Amino acid sequence: FYEFPDIRREIQAETDREAGGNKGVSDRQIRLKIYSPNVLNITLVDLPGITKVPVGDQPTDIEARIRTMILSYIKHKTCIILAVSPANADLANSDALQMARQADPDGSRTIGVITKLDIMDRGTDARNFLLGNVIPLRLGYVGVVNRSQQDINSDVSVKQALAREESFFRSHPAYNGLAKHCGIPQLAKKLNQILVQHIRTILPGLKARISSQLTAIAKEHAFYGDPVESKAGQGAKLLNILAKYCDAFSSMVEGKNEDISTIELSGGARIHYIFQSIFVKSLEGVDPCEDVTDEDIRMAIQNATGPRSALFVPEVPFEVLVRRQISRLLDPSLQCADFIYEELVKMSHRCLCNELQQFPILRRSMDEVIGKFLRDGLKPAQDMIAHIIEMEADYINTSHPSFIGGSKAVEQAQQQVRAARLPATVVRRVCICFQVLDK
Repeated sequence: FYEFPDIRREIQAETDREAGGNKGVSDRQIRLKIYSPNVLNITLVDLPGITKVPVGDQPTDIEARIRTMILSYIKHKTCIILAVSPANADLANSDALQMARQADPDGSRTIGVITKLDIMDRGTDARNFLLGNVIPLRLGYVGVVNRSQQDINSDVSVKQALAREESFFRSHPAYNGLAKHCGIPQLAKKLNQILVQHIRTILPGLKARISSQLTAIAKEHAFYGDPVESKAGQGAKLLNILAKYCDAFSSMVEGKNEDISTIELSGGARIHYIFQSIFVKSLEGVDPCEDVTDEDIRMAIQNATGPRSALFVPEVPFEVLVRRQISRLLDPSLQCADFIYEELVKMSHRCLCNELQQFPILRRSMDEVIGKFLRDGLKPAQDMIAHIIEMEADYINTSHPSFIGGSKAVEQAQQQVRAARLPATVVRRVCICFQVLDK
């Protein structure tokens, strides 16, 4: 496009395609690149003005949406904010300055632009605004006179508008001596100076960052090595990666890995802690006499004797009660298996050899395969634990040295009787009773 009317029509057509033709708003950008020897090499973003009352197809929260859109641009620390305010309105009520202060509290990157200086009421001027006496800004203010809608309809060129603007400021007594604060050319000059200064400020740091990134990329490129194209070479590479992964996993289990954590237990040490601390404490927390009352024992004995009165204590109720208590060891044991499984999964994720970092897809595939392998092993382990508990419950080892049977009960009773210094006849009767019970 070479003519401004054609450009204007294309912008309007693109706006209608994106936001509709009834005052709709969209956050999608319309990118317009201008090629001319008379313009600055700079990027400008023309943001919409704030709409207070919805019209046309605009949503009810149009004001909030536009504010969010504006803030998404002006919040960046590297952008310069042009806070455009009309001269025929109170500057203290300017939405542009209010939002600029929200994104730039110290005013270090905000330029105030005062428009419509040519239509102010007679007897008033914007001199105090331009001098920063009302609301100070570090970068100051610039007054401009734009083309009116009538000028646009009459095809007044930009060159003619600039000449008219210059004549207005030169002839107006209030703006004498404010040449650097007035006119679109002065605004362009100020923006160019700020851009050059900004480039000078960030250039050393930018060069350092680029150099650092180039060094890092060169190291990464060298780390990847030469490409492997043949099938045989790819297979050998894969086997080498798998072997190193297995070695790294084994080292983590045995505590021989180089990256030993000083913050938390991991690997084999964590597994040892689960067995020796968590699991042991869980077993010690199981009280074998819990939930077994004298009434339970008495009732079990009575049920075991059937319709007859018992002369001696039967073994059946003892075994029933013991099996019930042994079954309480199942939950802590299964919980221990779950803890070990979770730690193995964490180890598989942390175990990352350098060569494997080059192939993220292979890494994900290995995670899936190893995770499935561990999950497949968890169920048999849980079944084995349940079988061991069942085996212990099926056979009560009364020959264990720690088991107090009839003989040990007689021995303990004799010791207690002797300690009490009872008559010998009483001691003999007690021993005979225990011996009969033991038989």
